[in-house]
Amino acid sequence: MGTHTDTDSTHPQDPLPTPVTAAGRDGLAAVLAHPEKSVIALDFDGTLAPIVADPEQARAHPDAVPALAALAPKVAAVAVVTGRPAGVAVRYGGFADVPGLEHLVVLGHYGAERWDAADGRISAPAPHPGVAAVRAELPGFLDRTGARQGIWIEEKGRAVAVHTRRAADPQAAFEALREPLAGLAARHGLVVEPGRLVLELRPPGVDKGVALLEYVRDVSAGAVVYAGDDLGDLPAFAAVDKLRSDGVPGLLVCSGSDEVTELRERADVVVDGPAGVVRLLRALADQLG
Repeated sequence: MGTHTDTDSTHPQDPLPTPVTAAGRDGLAAVLAHPEKSVIALDFDGTLAPIVADPEQARAHPDAVPALAALAPKVAAVAVVTGRPAGVAVRYGGFADVPGLEHLVVLGHYGAERWDAADGRISAPAPHPGVAAVRAELPGFLDRTGARQGIWIEEKGRAVAVHTRRAADPQAAFEALREPLAGLAARHGLVVEPGRLVLELRPPGVDKGVALLEYVRDVSAGAVVYAGDDLGDLPAFAAVDKLRSDGVPGLLVCSGSDEVTELRERADVVVDGPAGVVRLLRALADQLG
């Protein structure tokens, strides 16, 4: 089980945490030994950006971009893997035109979209038709279930998310909507991905694990670090486990929260939210000189 290893120390004395598993220690050692072969991959919301009640107000931690820019030139690649549209993550993260992040990649919509800092372009296939159908049906559907009050619908382009964080009883609303939304999604060929007080309706066969595996293999990485905070990051954790079994060392980092415990149990290192992720990134950059 992961344990908190974060401290309140300030830069430039941020310590590198000691992973609580042998596999994690091997992963960190591989990154330190061969940074030029290592990929650093991170979720956005809850990992680089604090969770907020209104998803449109989410922004990267103020020290996240400087930490990434310090680390990126010392490793093979840095990627942000998010359920958000790639362009939205780039804007909310402030990732464009940053010295040091010229080769940053943002894999948006769980890898269905890709933004490359090198040219500022987004590449993506055509959207799943079920998303538009669900988008049109969802407001009336929520009204009929009597669950509309305090529910926030987030338009994500290639997916639609239903947030319960603003409801009178957020967890009860979340649980009450899981089964009905799963049925709605299934009728339109979609699946429901649960998260931290959010239920996302999106196409099947697309997740952070698939995106991470494809990217790591595409750049022929020799080691990988993945940091996440939510249920949607579990497939990426599983992908790192798969890479480990294939001989590619990896380090699993949980951006800790009290809302989701599954990642904490699976992680090699647990840090204290986005501020802890920033400290870890800075410590890595410092250690790599």
